[in-house]
Amino acid sequence: MIEYLQHLSFWDWLAFAAVLLILEVFGAGGYLLWIGMAAAGVGVLTYLFPELPWAWQFLVFALLSVLTAVFWWQRQRSASKLSDVPGLNNRGSELIGRSFVLHEAIVGGRGKIKAGDSLWLVSGPDLPAGSSVRVTGQDGVILKVEPL
Repeated sequence: MIEYLQHLSFWDWLAFAAVLLILEVFGAGGYLLWIGMAAAGVGVLTYLFPELPWAWQFLVFALLSVLTAVFWWQRQRSASKLSDVPGLNNRGSELIGRSFVLHEAIVGGRGKIKAGDSLWLVSGPDLPAGSSVRVTGQDGVILKVEPL
């Protein structure tokens, strides 16, 4: 084994990088991408400096792996900042405070309103169809309403 390590070439590192990148395709969530890039970087370094001892190659690989993983982690963390559009991907929140006419009567606490081209389930006190209601809140996909 030590004999093999002493004669590592850039092809070994590039093959290792290729294996890591192929494994990334199967869903490693980006982590193996950066480790594979570190292995490819050591492959390039070994191509430029073929007499680089194997211990230094592994040291450079470890260092590049940690640096690229930290870079990836910071990038992921900064990408998950809050949106400047608070209602984005929260359907129904834009309806809160607006008034609508009941499309279907509220019976047993459930009914429907038509908002735009969509029908929404509503919960509130029993009211006949055609009554005016105001949306006061949201519980998942059910809007909470009160009579006007």
